[in-house]
Amino acid sequence: MGGFFGTISKGECINDLYYGTDYNSHMGTKRGGLCTWTGTGLQRSIHNLENSYFRTKFEDDLVKFKGNPGIGVISDTDPQPIVLTSHLGKFAVVTVARIHNLNKLDKELIDKGRYFSALTSGKTNPTDLVSLLINEGHTSA
Repeated sequence: MGGFFGTISKGECINDLYYGTDYNSHMGTKRGGLCTWTGTGLQRSIHNLENSYFRTKFEDDLVKFKGNPGIGVISDTDPQPIVLTSHLGKFAVVTVARIHNLNKLDKELIDKGRYFSALTSGKTNPTDLVSLLINEGHTSA
């Protein structure tokens, strides 16, 4: 299980993003990530939470973040947010889901000649797979 939190503010959003994402930290214990849009690019930080708490891992990063919109995630599966570049521009994606047909979707995309990242465990990165499916207009995931 995991959780995500997003915010858009008239001013800097990092404090709201930090505390909002931390609120979800009881839902996952593997990875945590934050990403903000600075107006010209994305600022992202991802940390391992297996041996420490979200707050202690991200406290020192907060001064590096700028921007009004942001997204944060607590994940038990993969390092997130992932940053993508497409015809829509650059954007960050997070997922919190259990994909029951991951192996079927994985095979379907590989058979089409697509590629996506894997986790160090060798399993398919579910967030990368979902982003590829979205980019291709897939609707049965």
